[in-house]
Amino acid sequence: MAHKTWNEKLNKVGDLPKVVKLNPKQIAKFKANTLAIPSPPEVNELMAKIPKGRLNTINLMREKIARRHKADSGCPITTGIFAWISSYAAEESRDLGKKRITPYWRTLKNGGELNPKYPGGIKQQQKALEEEGHTIIQKGKRFFVKDFEKKLVK
Repeated sequence: MAHKTWNEKLNKVGDLPKVVKLNPKQIAKFKANTLAIPSPPEVNELMAKIPKGRLNTINLMREKIARRHKADSGCPITTGIFAWISSYAAEESRDLGKKRITPYWRTLKNGGELNPKYPGGIKQQQKALEEEGHTIIQKGKRFFVKDFEKKLVK
């Protein structure tokens, strides 16, 4: 059986999105009673809407997902995984000749950190962000967008 393409993975919805009620141990971990688990296309849609010059974070997306589904929190694990899938699906689309792709490089990890798991790693994300006028700073082995808070989407 052939491997699924990134775009096939991105469009696989299954039983998502859904809201789950957490058990006491999970409530302590997530500091929430209910957790919204998004679908991959939902995360991609949030990433695709970020205009040039603006930025997004995984936490901002989680907050939007939680509000949308009337849950206490958005799932950090699936949101991060689906952002990663979205990034590879975007590059796969670019390789197939598509001109407009999801600008995944505008979605940062929390604290404004660049995501080493995106295609091409830190170097590729840094180049794309600098081309859009952002300044990247290094702290130890990690990279961040300087003053990212001023450029976040509302």
